[in-house]
Amino acid sequence: MGFPGTWMTESESVVYRVVPKCACSTIGQIMYYSDQGAYFDGDIHDAKAGIHKWALDASQPKIEANVKAHKSYAFTCVRNPYTRILSSFFDKICGVQRNGKRYRGNMVPLLIQKYGIEVGGDDGKEEFDQIRSFRRFLLFARDTIRWRRPMDPDIHWSAMSGHISTFIVNGGRYDHIFWTEKFNEGMQTVLDAIPMAHEVALDAVPRFNESEGHGPRRAHPVEDYFDDLSMHLVYEIYKRDFQLFRYDFEDPSNKMPIGEIDLDEVHAKLGD
Repeated sequence: MGFPGTWMTESESVVYRVVPKCACSTIGQIMYYSDQGAYFDGDIHDAKAGIHKWALDASQPKIEANVKAHKSYAFTCVRNPYTRILSSFFDKICGVQRNGKRYRGNMVPLLIQKYGIEVGGDDGKEEFDQIRSFRRFLLFARDTIRWRRPMDPDIHWSAMSGHISTFIVNGGRYDHIFWTEKFNEGMQTVLDAIPMAHEVALDAVPRFNESEGHGPRRAHPVEDYFDDLSMHLVYEIYKRDFQLFRYDFEDPSNKMPIGEIDLDEVHAKLGD
């Protein structure tokens, strides 16, 4: 299976396991800059050179050899499950993507038809009941994850622990896992631990939020989207994420972690 979703600088200074919707665009650009001295012109997900990615055939042997020997510092980044699934809804379901089309072609029409959701019209700009539609989307996300229907789960809303575990199961080990909510602090820990051809000043890094502006703006506080049933569904889907990465399941309004991540526990529980 190898190391899907794994990126590495060309200099092999650092290895990163991408977790979608967890600042991956910003992290990829920082890695790119640390080697190249400039940011990639465009979405870093489109870069085919200047950074190694498992999705690029030529990069695979280099990533595999590095990770299995633990030659370089390896890390990943996580996010509160409540805000992550909300972000996925507004970006991937309600939003029009960079190519001017809906994400995954027929998925949104399927959701409108089978789950009765609204997405704000063709351009995502019309008024609609965001809370009702989000809760219906949550049922869909649960159905994809639990029963793989009406389609397989999407990387943007499948559990973070699932993404993170493939790296461990196939022979990798993380040196650091940090929270999107404490991004500068966590990313600085990584930068302090690796050699860089070009120093990165985190305070000067632009936020490369590729999803910003694609869809409607969130009209309500996070907690308004989650009633008792929604919280139950979220826990069913993301129980391990809450537990391992120390997020507060009881209070959707609290996006901050409530404890420290135990790397040994993560490796033990996700390495089976």
